Amino acid sequence: MRRSDRGYVTAEAALVIPALVLFATLLVWALMAAAAQIRCVDAARAGARAAARSEPEGEAVAVAEAAAPPGARVELSRTGDLWRIQVSAPAPGPAALPLRLTAQAAALAEDSVGPPS
Repeated sequence: MRRSDRGYVTAEAALVIPALVLFATLLVWALMAAAAQIRCVDAARAGARAAARSEPEGEAVAVAEAAAPPGARVELSRTGDLWRIQVSAPAPGPAALPLRLTAQAAALAEDSVGPPS
C-alpha cells in the first residue's frame, strides 16, 4: 500500500454512513406514511358503511375517527342517496413536512333502497 492511499477508507466511510442513515430514515418514514394512508382509507370505508346503515351521523363519524390515525379530521355529508366521508390526517414524522393524507369513501344509503314502486 502506498503511503498516499492511507485514510481513504475512513474518508469514504465518513461520507457513505450518513447517506445510508438518511436513506434508511426516509424508508422508515415512507413506510409509516403508507400505513397511515391505509388507516385513512379503512376509516373512510368504516364511516361510510356506518352512515349507510342509517346510524346517527355522530356515531358514523365516531367510527371513522376510531379507525383513523391520530389527529385526523373526518367530514361526513349526504348528497342524494350517497353518504360521502372524507378522512384527512397529517403525515407522521416531523411537523416541518406540511403533507396531509386524505381518503374518501361513498356508500349508498340503505333507506333509499327498496322494492320498485
